[in-house]
Amino acid sequence: MQSNPFTVFEQAGSEQALEQFRQSIVSEGFSGFRKFLDGFRDRLKRFDETEAETTAALLDCARKLFPAPVQFSPSWANVWKEFEQIIGYKRMVLDSVPAEERVGEWQILLDNPFTNSDIVCYPSLSFIEGAYMYAYFRTDLKQNEFIRLQKIQNVIMAFGSDGAAITEKSKD
Repeated sequence: MQSNPFTVFEQAGSEQALEQFRQSIVSEGFSGFRKFLDGFRDRLKRFDETEAETTAALLDCARKLFPAPVQFSPSWANVWKEFEQIIGYKRMVLDSVPAEERVGEWQILLDNPFTNSDIVCYPSLSFIEGAYMYAYFRTDLKQNEFIRLQKIQNVIMAFGSDGAAITEKSKD
């Protein structure tokens, strides 16, 4: 099998090719299915609105080929549900932000104001990276947690070694 099983899956043009793919993954077991999921997750990270329907259709096909991913590992019992949610949340983000407003730096912010846990921030993201991370983290928000995907308009930054501030205006 190719080094990227997801590519083989995407390119399977017939029921017979899909069945051969399924059999090869089953014979490889955990490691083969893990490589397949890694490739699928890469697809989830990079798809945009032009590929949303195709990505959802690929998920439906994968779910039919492997209806019980738990047979490979208990940790994958809900992987198809997780991927479905990621697709849905990412589509919502893609639908919410017009293409002409996506250029620039984005960040993800996670917080629970009712706990002493730290605020988590992922800065310096492209829009498509931020959309994926929003969808990924949105699938598992806990009680009172919130997530924000936000565009950075201005940055004031300092390095501890020199103390000088650098001001940049985001390039739109």
